[in-house]
Amino acid sequence: MQIPPETSLAQRAGPAPTALRRSAEALESAFLSAMFRAAGIGRSAESMNGGAGEEHFASFLAEAHARSMVARGGIGLADHIERALIARGAEGGA
Repeated sequence: MQIPPETSLAQRAGPAPTALRRSAEALESAFLSAMFRAAGIGRSAESMNGGAGEEHFASFLAEAHARSMVARGGIGLADHIERALIARGAEGGA
């Protein structure tokens, strides 16, 4: 599977993302990475026999997939997190 290059934050149209937005995207990326690992994305095939090193680097593949997906809009989780935190800040909650 070939992964197209990520769109950097600087290449996106519009203003630079806020720290809140970057944090929300990081959380979405971590969530997706955990889901990909649970689903077996990057898990070695039984016939490959890549050894222990292959198992360790499988997590990097899941993280790369997650970051790439979030860079292209993700699943909308970052949007919800960002809106919820903004609303919570507007309400004065901490």
